[in-house]
Amino acid sequence: MRPTELTDDPQFIVGGATRTDICQGALGDCWLLAAIGSLTLNERLLHRVVPHGQSFQDDYAGIFHFQFWQFGEWVDVVIDDRLPVKDGELMFVHSAEGNEFWSALLEKAYAKLSGSYEALSGGSTTEGFEDFTGGVSEMYELRSAPRDLHRIIHKALDRGSLMGCSIDVSAEHTGTPSRRVDQCCTTLRKPITLKAFISAVTFRKLVKGHAYSVTGLKEVDYQGNMERLIRIRNPWGQVEWTGAWSDNSPEWDEIDPSEREDLHLKMEDGEFWMSFSEFKRQFSRLEICNLSPDALSEESLSHWNTMKFYGAWRRGSTAGGCRNNPNTFWINPQYKITLLEEDDDPEDDEVACSFLVALMQKDRRRYRRLGQDMHTIGFAVYEVRNVHLKKDFFLRHSSCARSETFINLREVSTRLRLPPGEYIIVPSTFEPSKEADFVLRVFTEKQSETEYVSSVQYLELKRSKMVSLVMSKKIKTSVLLQDMEISIRELRTILNRVVTRHKDLKTDGFSVESCRTMVNLMDKDGSAHLGLVEFQLLWNRIRKWLVRMSNIIIMLKEHYAQFKSLYFYLHFCLRLSGFKLNNNLNQILVARYAENEMIDFDNFICCLVKLEAMFRYFQQFDKEGSGEAEMNISEVSSVLIEHLSTFG
Repeated sequence: MRPTELTDDPQFIVGGATRTDICQGALGDCWLLAAIGSLTLNERLLHRVVPHGQSFQDDYAGIFHFQFWQFGEWVDVVIDDRLPVKDGELMFVHSAEGNEFWSALLEKAYAKLSGSYEALSGGSTTEGFEDFTGGVSEMYELRSAPRDLHRIIHKALDRGSLMGCSIDVSAEHTGTPSRRVDQCCTTLRKPITLKAFISAVTFRKLVKGHAYSVTGLKEVDYQGNMERLIRIRNPWGQVEWTGAWSDNSPEWDEIDPSEREDLHLKMEDGEFWMSFSEFKRQFSRLEICNLSPDALSEESLSHWNTMKFYGAWRRGSTAGGCRNNPNTFWINPQYKITLLEEDDDPEDDEVACSFLVALMQKDRRRYRRLGQDMHTIGFAVYEVRNVHLKKDFFLRHSSCARSETFINLREVSTRLRLPPGEYIIVPSTFEPSKEADFVLRVFTEKQSETEYVSSVQYLELKRSKMVSLVMSKKIKTSVLLQDMEISIRELRTILNRVVTRHKDLKTDGFSVESCRTMVNLMDKDGSAHLGLVEFQLLWNRIRKWLVRMSNIIIMLKEHYAQFKSLYFYLHFCLRLSGFKLNNNLNQILVARYAENEMIDFDNFICCLVKLEAMFRYFQQFDKEGSGEAEMNISEVSSVLIEHLSTFG
């Protein structure tokens, strides 16, 4: 139903957007609502996400729009104002006012961005923080929090940073590999048994596995001593802390009435105060989203350089898994960072450069309907002296820095300090063969340089010397049938006779399309047939590839337990065939030519034919052999038209 159907006087925002406008409904998205609650503390940020000038009165058209940061850019999301209801009541987030709808519409817009309302169930508050700000998040385990945590929180509040906190579902604050909160929120909004409620709620009415907002920090004069208090909000709008400094606790009787009024103490609105020391004991984790790179500096605002890369893990190509998989770890994407200047800190004797690495996997919520979810991700940093690092390097060297843990959150970020020099960042999933797109962001305090490092910095084609061909009588007979010329179908017959003799080759035979590609490559006179000389050249190549393919198969059989990867299969085949290609091109070739986790011989030959054709035509324009060539639109068009079938 539309808000105009739910109430006589619907309002977009009443008296400004406040934390009490956000009351959780039947959806387990407290992590998102905690982020929205923190967003209301910063009016400038709120208006970026919830643009001004929208209402149910002026120019009302039944649609509203919101803006979210998504993987490096701001996205405008437009929705209609039909909201899910049950028995005439909003099912999901709603305002305590009853006729205020900005929060419900914001939740719907975010659900559209994520694929569905269902996709919002369960998550980390940092996801919402970052999508509302474009900032970068950090996480603190409260059992091992720094001594100056209260200063960190105070500065974060002054900067307008967004903050959230949560309690692990397990009784002990051990920090399991999966840190998804909101595991019990959906259940608690429905009728449940006493046993289930007790297991989710602590003795003092704090909810485990639930996301809270941190909204304030204050020191008060209590019995002659300064007591540090922290203000927390439950997105439910109810179920509050009942211990010391709760709404009706006797501690407030010792506080000056005017000061008590300044602290906005209200009964059962979901927001409560507690002592800072109790906060560190009761809660497991604090999440802070720094709004901009400048906000990352602890003492003063300083400009941070920001670098951003888009990458992908692809099965059989660039999804090598973590260091537990030494045979495949090296195929992960690699990014080089050069730290040029050390930090300016006169009190620090260590010569080091501060930087922050944030690895974010993309669009995982959209795949939930397909039974997929967040991958467990992390990264490692290695000191280097040259380009792309191979398998042997990782077997002999350990990382000089890494993410604190591999975790199934959307983003993993770690603040690091290393001496000036060159380093390689290797982002990966915990297990190999897990596919996902990702964004890698690097923030550095001082001047730095970054670049993507492909497996080889150049493309190289090694041409083999021509050798004479000794054809069998059967092949000669086929050639003579067409006046010393071979048609596409005759070529197919010849090649299929040859490959059937090689029982070790996996192939269903050459297709007509594959043979047409080969003819187009070798045909010099445009006759769509191969003359004897042209056929000899093609046969030389195929025979050479056939021998090398057999050798590769023997080698792969010997090491099959280690080489269960299409990437290795293709990498060795192409390398021994004279081609050195970068990771991106290898990834494309695997996607195009692989079938059922293998690359058949006929597909492999087709791949080589097209590669050779591309190199040949490129070298026509690269007269100086510099690895670069310029073509105008006319030249590009002529090449594409003339060789469209070859390039496919």
